[in-house]
Amino acid sequence: MTTATAPSPSPTNFFSSGLCQKVDQLMDILWSGGVNNPATSIEQISYLLFLRLLTERDEQKARIAGKSYKRIFSGKWARFSWNNFVTLTGNQLFTAVREAIESLHELPDLTDTGKLLFQRATLKIFDIPSLKAVINTIHSLDLAEHDGLDLKGDMYEYLLSRLAVSGTNGQFRTPRHIIDMIVKLVDPQPHHRICDPACGTAGFLISAYTHILKKTHGTGRKNFPGGNLTPKQWEFLHDESFTGYDNDADMVKIAIMNLYLHRLEKAKVDHFNPLTTSFAQLGGSGQYPGQTYDIILANPPFSGSIQKESILADINLPTRDTELLFMKWFIDHLNPGGKAGVIVPAGVLFGSTKGAKKVRELLLTECQLHAVIAMPSGIFKPYSGVSTAALIFQKRTAVVPTPSSADSVWFYEMTADGFSLDDKRNEIPANDIPDILARSPDHEESPNSWRVPFSKIIENDYALAAGRYKPTTVEAVSHDKPANILSEVLKLENEIAIQARNLLGEIAK
Repeated sequence: MTTATAPSPSPTNFFSSGLCQKVDQLMDILWSGGVNNPATSIEQISYLLFLRLLTERDEQKARIAGKSYKRIFSGKWARFSWNNFVTLTGNQLFTAVREAIESLHELPDLTDTGKLLFQRATLKIFDIPSLKAVINTIHSLDLAEHDGLDLKGDMYEYLLSRLAVSGTNGQFRTPRHIIDMIVKLVDPQPHHRICDPACGTAGFLISAYTHILKKTHGTGRKNFPGGNLTPKQWEFLHDESFTGYDNDADMVKIAIMNLYLHRLEKAKVDHFNPLTTSFAQLGGSGQYPGQTYDIILANPPFSGSIQKESILADINLPTRDTELLFMKWFIDHLNPGGKAGVIVPAGVLFGSTKGAKKVRELLLTECQLHAVIAMPSGIFKPYSGVSTAALIFQKRTAVVPTPSSADSVWFYEMTADGFSLDDKRNEIPANDIPDILARSPDHEESPNSWRVPFSKIIENDYALAAGRYKPTTVEAVSHDKPANILSEVLKLENEIAIQARNLLGEIAK
């Protein structure tokens, strides 16, 4: 017997939907069940979540198309349907889920990204009661749209926020508000090919997609994000706009799931190290640079180094530092007129090595460096306390050996980003990001921002440290005349002498 319950009110956002609590519950179940690495937990949840969503899409298409539609989960694949898992228990459940996860990359008609998601996948939830609890919790998630509000992407973003441990190669999660700031400064458009060659969880790609949809919000009958896009623009946006690479296979899988839940299931994401391998390995041109892009957005690994023999010779930069090699790769792979917004450690701005100097020189000669946003060192806490900067630059249509004296770089010294700069990163009122976005179009000067001619930067060995060029404010100080000062001193001495004689008289009594 079932008891009727009143329908729950439609959620207005992710936190009011109840999904936040469900995600926390999933992570707690996995932790108590022996899956203690957050990245592994997210990987396992991703597999199961994908299976549920794929089953639901299969059923939806069958309802619409009727008998003419051939179900994905039919024949020998029927046992891998999500609906089958929720009925099983014990060893039967464990065996069925493990076989599904390990076999799904062979599923007919699965997209290339789906196949990559399940490549060499395996079940790592060995505690069967915990596995059952995870499946029941995922099954209970309300993933339907409410009044046009799709919260699956927000849910996964929240899940990814649990990645509180930096990677072994200098990787760490970029705060969403910093990503959004950089994307707004670069301003990608619907016709652009956009790449993040160190994509991690695909945060930059998703932010660029969201930015484009907001910029093309329609009116009237098309009053929704992207409403002003033509059918061809929609097709290009979903099929060709977005490309991501990462050298961490686990991160690639997480990125695929994140893109899938944001309706970018055809985005191209590959397990690939662009610093050591040419595009020929991915079936592209063997001639460097090969594929180029209109927009590059990235937060590449910091403080890493690569064996000299492994570095792609075409990059042609005298360094093993990953941040410098990536910078050269960005410059090489931008189309003429293409723009980039990337995060670099502060050392790139003033390092004295040949590689660092060469990169800075290229930012002025092969590129037009528009802005250097110096960010405070607490931006990436609790992952790292490294000082960083965001660079916004554009590839020139032709190399300029000596930049014009009229060219200048806009520097902005960010002091706050809306969060405390300690490990807790609590919200605070102070926030320079709105001011950065407001002043950026015209490169307005202020107490926190200033323009510096290219010629002055070149004179300083191409150094890009913001503090080196910060204007000094000299305030005129008005002093009293020496005679007046001396008169005041004598007056004070006389008062001290009188008080001393009075005190001596009191003591002598």
